[in-house]
Formats: sequence, C-alpha cells, structure tokens
Amino acid sequence: MPDLGLDVLFKGKNLIRLLGGLGVALKISAVSVLISLPLGILLGVLMTFKNPILKAILRVYLEFIRIMPQMVLLFLVYFGTTRAFGWDLSGEAAAVIVFVLWGAAEMSDLVRGALIAIPKHQYESAEALGMSRAQTYWYIIIPQTVRRLIPLSINLITRMIKTTSLVLMIGVVEVLKVAQQIIEANRTASPNAAFGIYLTVFVLYFLACWPISLLASCLEKKWK
Repeated sequence: MPDLGLDVLFKGKNLIRLLGGLGVALKISAVSVLISLPLGILLGVLMTFKNPILKAILRVYLEFIRIMPQMVLLFLVYFGTTRAFGWDLSGEAAAVIVFVLWGAAEMSDLVRGALIAIPKHQYESAEALGMSRAQTYWYIIIPQTVRRLIPLSINLITRMIKTTSLVLMIGVVEVLKVAQQIIEANRTASPNAAFGIYLTVFVLYFLACWPISLLASCLEKKWK
C-alpha cells in the first residue's frame, strides 16, 4: 500500500493544530461576513439613487475592488498602513478589513442588480400610496429582493472562506500555514507528508463549504 503521509496527522497534536488553523480561517470569514453583508446591502441601495456624485464614488470603489487582486489588497492594508500611518495592525485585523471591503463591494453589486430588476410600477404604486423613499425600500422593495439575494450571498460566503487561504502571505497562522509548518517539520521522517496533509486540508475546506453550498442550492430550488 502506498505511503500517503497520513500517519503524520496523528503525530503529536498535528490534527488538532490543523483544526485550529481552520478555526482561524472560519473566524476571519464569519466576522467579515457579519460586517460586509449589511454594509453591502446599504451600498447597493445607495447605488440605485440618482445622485451622480454618489454613484460615481461608489462605482470607482466597486471597480477598484474588482480589478485589484485580494492578495494585493492584503499587502496594501497590512504593510501599507503600517508604513503610511504607523498603525500596528495584526494580520487577522488586516484580513478582516480586506474581506469586508471585498465582500461589501460584491454584495452591493448583487443588491443593485436585484433592485434594478424590480418592476418600475412597484415604485410608482408605492409613491401613489404616499410612501416615502425609505418606506418604499423597507416595506416593498427590500423584502422582494431577499429571495434573490440569499442564495447569491451564501455563494459569496463560500468564496470568502476559500479565499482566506491567502492570509498566510501576511503571517496569519491559518490552516494552510499550519499545514506548511507540519510538512517542513516532517520532511525527513515522512517525505510524503505533503500529500496527506494537503489532502486533509482539502477535506476540511470541503466540509466547511459543502453544507453552505447545499443550502444555497436548496434555496434556489425552493424560491424559483
């Protein structure tokens, strides 16, 4: 039977360390999601306003985040702010800032698209009933967009979880960083450790994201 290097998992606390690294990645994702989703909804609503200056600012923000790779954003926030402003940001704090900026931009574009898809006569009917703009969005428009947004936002959450693998580049000890440490420590004793460790990382990410993806698929089928 070929040596897959899985025995390394059961040496010392290697498996527990990997689970702890996954916990760090999930914590960064969870905090980012809790902040970016409501912020993205607010920005998406603002994008539908007819104020040209506001629309231009939000469009520049959205396009900047879209064009810039997440890794470059991580470097800009983690290293750039330290040099430019003298801030003492931890790697996890920098990661949360970047993922909030990215998640809010993605979510705002989804919200904008969902709001634009609402028939114009519903806005006109709300206006005829004497509703203010805020009341129109709160009572009529936003409830209708929720069904479209929930599956899409769940997919965004899975993308965030997977993209946390980049934070090892700024020194955050998440699951991939722990995997590298374990492989380096066992390079001589177990040359095939890399295969077993990275296979385990794959399984951990799969177990973290698969239930979320299943939920998104179920909601899409239910609300078609």
